[in-house]
Amino acid sequence: MKRLGGWQTLIIAFVFSFGVAGVGSWLTELGPWYFSLKQPSWKPPDAAFGIIWTTIFTLLVFSGSLAWTAAPTPERKRFVLVLFVINALVNMLWSALYFGLHRPDWAMVEWFALWLSVFSLVWFLWRESRWASILTLPYLIWVSAAGYLNWTTIVLNGPFA
Repeated sequence: MKRLGGWQTLIIAFVFSFGVAGVGSWLTELGPWYFSLKQPSWKPPDAAFGIIWTTIFTLLVFSGSLAWTAAPTPERKRFVLVLFVINALVNMLWSALYFGLHRPDWAMVEWFALWLSVFSLVWFLWRESRWASILTLPYLIWVSAAGYLNWTTIVLNGPFA
């Protein structure tokens, strides 16, 4: 694999991270179906979600760049890339299931894969860069909270068809 410099890696991580964020945003339609859902009283305001996700995807830019740069071999660099790609795919799939297909129940099942992919980032990035791993912790915390919100939405509104 070609050796990339710090700025190049950061730019690639930025494009990747915010590309995923853009697809996720595109898949997240806050239309009549969403607004008709009963929500728990503790749910953050809708405006907070954009701020939270922007912060998370920004942290992932630095996390990915740090982990890639720190990985000492092409195989380990590939592994870092695979972890981020898997996470991106399951992240976008969750949005498609929940918002696109209006199936919070299916999204809850898929949430386990999303949570495992984020946990895998935290766990395996530690080997490459402790900072890369630490920068991923807010994502794990948020996905954990989002899973509980997803579950509560199912309880308040299910069954879904």
